[in-house]
Amino acid sequence: MNILFLSLGKFEDPNVQGIYTDLLREFKNDGHKVYIVSPRERKFGLPTELVRYENMSILKVKIGNIEKINIFEKGFSTLRIQKQYISAIKYYFDTVKFDLILYTTPPITIGKVVEFIKHRDGAKTFLLLKDIFPQNAIDLKLIKRNGIIHKYFSKVEHQLYQISDYIGTMSPANTEYLLTHNSSIDNRKVCEVPNTLTPTNFDMDNDQKENIRWKYNIPINKIMAIYGGNLGKPQGIDNLLRCLMKNEDNDRTFIVIVGSGTEFTKIHNFIQVNGLKNCLLLDSLPKVEYDLLVNSADIGLIFLDVSFTIPNFPSRLLSYLQASIPIVASTDISTDIGMIAEKNEFGLWNLATDVNHFNDNLLKLENDSLRLEMGKNGREYFENNYTSQHAYEIIMKQLDIGE
Repeated sequence: MNILFLSLGKFEDPNVQGIYTDLLREFKNDGHKVYIVSPRERKFGLPTELVRYENMSILKVKIGNIEKINIFEKGFSTLRIQKQYISAIKYYFDTVKFDLILYTTPPITIGKVVEFIKHRDGAKTFLLLKDIFPQNAIDLKLIKRNGIIHKYFSKVEHQLYQISDYIGTMSPANTEYLLTHNSSIDNRKVCEVPNTLTPTNFDMDNDQKENIRWKYNIPINKIMAIYGGNLGKPQGIDNLLRCLMKNEDNDRTFIVIVGSGTEFTKIHNFIQVNGLKNCLLLDSLPKVEYDLLVNSADIGLIFLDVSFTIPNFPSRLLSYLQASIPIVASTDISTDIGMIAEKNEFGLWNLATDVNHFNDNLLKLENDSLRLEMGKNGREYFENNYTSQHAYEIIMKQLDIGE
C-alpha cells in the first residue's frame, strides 16, 4: 500500500524513536511505501522540500509561523495550512495513488486535505485520536462553551469524524467518551490504537546512572522522581507546584521537572521565591540526553489538570515504562491512565488536588523492592501492549474487517 501520513509535527529523521516514526517504520518494514507531509515554518527560511529515504518520503511544506508567535499570526498561518498542503501534495505526489491516509488530532483542521485525497484516490481514512478538541479547551476555560469559537470547531470536529472511515482511540475511556458524546459515529469503525513505541533497551549500570546525576547536580543518594514533557495549562501547574512544596519535607525523594511550555517561567519563579531545595527544573533536553536522564530515574510522574472531562492519555508514560520505572499519576477522574497503572501494578494514582495522597504515593515507592517490582511490571506491560508492532497489527486488522 501507499500510506500518506499527515502531521503538523516536525519530521526530521524517520529513524529516530517516536510514537509516529516507530509506527510508520512498521508499515515500511512490512513492505508498504510511506509518505509523510509535515510543516516547515517560514522563519527557518527554507523552501518546500521532498526528502526521500528507503520506502519513506518526507514532504516538508513551507507554511507560515505557528510556534512561539502571537496568536493572530498563528491563527492566520493555521487557516492557510490546508490549502498549502493540498497544493504541495498535488505538485509532489501527483502520480502517487494513496491507499490509506493516517492523521492525528491535534489538529482537527486538516479535514479538507483528508477529503481531497480520499476523493482523488479512493483512499481509506484512519484518524488516530490523540486529543478531543474543542472540549479540552472548554475544560481549561480557554474558550467559552456554546460561543462562536466553540460552535465553529465543534462543526469541524464532527466533519473530521464523518470523513474518517476508522477512528483509533488511546484507551477504553477514550472509546467510551467518543461514542457517548457522538451518537452518529458507528462503533464498528472505532478501535483502540494506543500510544506506542518500538522498545529500546538502555543498559546502564549504577556508575553510568550516577554520572548522569552528577552532570545535572542531582543527589545520588536520593530516589529520583522525574516529570518530562509539556509545561502548560493541561498539566495543572498549580497542583504540580503544591506537590513540589510538599516534597520539601521528604528526606529520600528528589523531583526533577524537564520540559518547556507556557508555565515554565511560573515554575522557575515559584522555586526561586520559595527557596525549594528538593527539586530541579530543567529546560527541554535533546532526546538522547532526556532518555538517559529518565533511565537514571526511579519514578516517573504524570500530571493532568483536575478539571478535564475528557480522558487524556499522555504519551510520556511510554518512556517511563520503557525505562522500567513505576509511575505516580496525579490526574483528573476522567482519564483511565491511573486505573490501568494500578490494575496492572506498574503505578499509583491520586486525584490531582490531593497533594497528601500524592506524597503518600511517593513515600510508598521509597520501598526499594516494591519500586523495582512495579518497574518490572511496567516494562512487561509495555512490551505486551504498547509496542508499535501492536499498533500496526491493530490498524491492519481493522482495515481487513472493514473490507
